[in-house]
Amino acid sequence: MNPDKIDWLLKKYPHRRDFLQAGLFSLASWPLLLNRPAQGAVQTHVTFKDYPFQLGIASGDPTADGVVLWTRLAPKPLEDGGMPNENVAVQWVVAKDEKLSQVVAQGETLATPELGHSVHVEVEGLEPDHWYFYQFKSGNEISPMGRTRTAPRREVMLPKFRFAFASCQHYETGYFTAYEHMAQQDLDLVVHLGDYIYEYKGEDGRVRKHVGEEIESLDDYRRRIAQYKMDPALQAMHAQCPWLVTWDDHEFDNNCANAISEKLDVDPREYLLRRANAYQAYYENMPLRLPAMPTGPDMELYRNVNFGRLIEFNVLDTRQYRTDQPCDDKSGPLCDGVFDPDATLLGNKQEWWLNKQLISNQSQWNVLAQQVMMGRIDRTPGEGESYSMDQWSGYDVARKRLLQFMAERRISNPIVLTGDIHADWVNDLKVDFDRLEDPTVATEFVGTSITSSGDGQAEVKDLDKFYSDNPFLRYHNRQRGYVQCEVTPNEWRADYQTVEYVSKPGGPVDTKASFIVENGKPGALQV
Repeated sequence: MNPDKIDWLLKKYPHRRDFLQAGLFSLASWPLLLNRPAQGAVQTHVTFKDYPFQLGIASGDPTADGVVLWTRLAPKPLEDGGMPNENVAVQWVVAKDEKLSQVVAQGETLATPELGHSVHVEVEGLEPDHWYFYQFKSGNEISPMGRTRTAPRREVMLPKFRFAFASCQHYETGYFTAYEHMAQQDLDLVVHLGDYIYEYKGEDGRVRKHVGEEIESLDDYRRRIAQYKMDPALQAMHAQCPWLVTWDDHEFDNNCANAISEKLDVDPREYLLRRANAYQAYYENMPLRLPAMPTGPDMELYRNVNFGRLIEFNVLDTRQYRTDQPCDDKSGPLCDGVFDPDATLLGNKQEWWLNKQLISNQSQWNVLAQQVMMGRIDRTPGEGESYSMDQWSGYDVARKRLLQFMAERRISNPIVLTGDIHADWVNDLKVDFDRLEDPTVATEFVGTSITSSGDGQAEVKDLDKFYSDNPFLRYHNRQRGYVQCEVTPNEWRADYQTVEYVSKPGGPVDTKASFIVENGKPGALQV
């Protein structure tokens, strides 16, 4: 199906049975599945009180022969989900064509109450580097159709790969207009770098309003994610192509650092219980593989996904294993704690894993898909200094160690992708930012938010001083949007897409700035 058509259908018929009457999908045309005996007590002929696929569908973490397919049954997503307290059978199908006449894989799985009636199907045996269509069925209800793709074989060098990365989509502060524009780009992949939801209570007087108070229980987190997933633009983009996802802080709690809350009076045991609820709801609602299933308050989210020899994504978690932020303020001058040799953002195990991945793979471009800015940006223009203690700036030894490792091991074309900060930045990364004469080791592209912080600022005060105080800084902007990247063996191109406004629907998009990194030459060049 043409991507524009998928987008149009999901907007015109959001969440409803009417979608199936749009002239493309019908129950009668759905492929017959092979007979599979049900295991245990299973509802195979459940009748839903409302449309169960209101949260849409998604795919993610593609390999050369497969991909993860996701959906969740929720007829009443903003209440208790509306599902019976029993297992429900869900059928799935993958085909080469949108009419589902060339079926290549199919099966039946269970949506269980223990996992919020979510479904994670790890399809295998598909052709490498190939686009597919997929759909779910439960009872007499059929989901929207999705489009996904597999990666090429490890030894294949792709001539071109196109993806976008995004982060920070606060539901209350704007419309997800950026996804409407992104859906027109026919991308191979979306990388989401965190803050998929926000945990705050609903507030009056904003563009939209969260349901309920600040979220803490499992049911709270389920409802909040459901409210976000009911957004038509977000659903449409999930249906377009596979996603790689990781979290930042707001999927759990603002500025979380391992089991340490930014609020000093929080009981660590209660905090970990809340984290267990947040992690379970996150797993239930994302296209993640089985190894990511949480165990209590622990969930291993870091992983790598490659697209042949062209590009390797190392997806990181800078929240779950970090030590506490240093200094007394969230932002201020560099204090002694910044230089603590034991301070870490990644934790020892994840850092060891990342180093192993970087030296063992043969990809042309090595990507760190992560959350917080690595460039040491002085946030106070002119006299005085101010650095964010929540970013890599607060963990100087750990940052130097990682960048030094990349430099000494001559890692091929390191690229750092970052979200979190609700602004666009481009940074040339140095091992030591006090020795700016040293070679650039890697390039960091920081993307602004989808909606967080509202419409943003078209003009940045004292921008010239920002550049003079931070000589490695190549670009800065504070509007909303996303970053679209086109990668070839010879060049990485990043186009900064800016949405004019998100406080009302229909904001136009503009390519505000474009940068390239040439193969073998670290550092960003504006074009």
